[in-house]
Amino acid sequence: MSTRRKRIAEHLLEAQHSTAHLTTFNEVDMTAVMRLRDRLKERVEKEHGVKLTFMPFFVRAACMALKSYPVVNAQIDGDSIVYKHYVHMGIAVASDQGLVVPVIKDADTKGLLQISRDIIDVAKRARDGKLAMEDLTGGTFTITNGGVFGSLVSTPILNSPQSGILGLHKIQDRPVAIDGTVEIRPMMYLALSYDHRIVDGQQAVLFLVRVKELIEDPGSMLVD
Repeated sequence: MSTRRKRIAEHLLEAQHSTAHLTTFNEVDMTAVMRLRDRLKERVEKEHGVKLTFMPFFVRAACMALKSYPVVNAQIDGDSIVYKHYVHMGIAVASDQGLVVPVIKDADTKGLLQISRDIIDVAKRARDGKLAMEDLTGGTFTITNGGVFGSLVSTPILNSPQSGILGLHKIQDRPVAIDGTVEIRPMMYLALSYDHRIVDGQQAVLFLVRVKELIEDPGSMLVD
């Protein structure tokens, strides 16, 4: 094992053994956010030089949901719960050297365009092996997207000492019931793994429902 792989293995094993690890699931209809992205992506790329992906929408939605349910953004320190009044968002990135989780600092204060720029920047530096230690530390919550590799559903492991991680998955057309009729919609399964020591099931479920609501009504994220 390489030195990096050893560190990754130690960190994951520690997270598995030191937390009360639990995962809850939901699904989200991607129709509205796909339409919004399709409408904006050419203009955004032309005027700002930014390729608009779905990840910034989920980062924004997660930040807003964390404000409603701050315990998901907290962490345990001994016998205390430390609440963070900011969101340093970890974005899991696969590189040739292994999985890394660069952190977008103060993601909750940024709009979609700046989040997009930051994601592109840290992902490129991760693939190039140019991340500094400060890029990898201080995260309060993490998002991982297995959907880019075709994963339909998974149970992401916590990025200790964080208390929550949101897993995104493949967008797949599925039949769903809409107002009493069956329609084909682009659906995605969401997974929230959380530390059950401080996050109750109710809070975890409501957090995930809030993310779902925001993604299905993305306009509400733009006016907040």
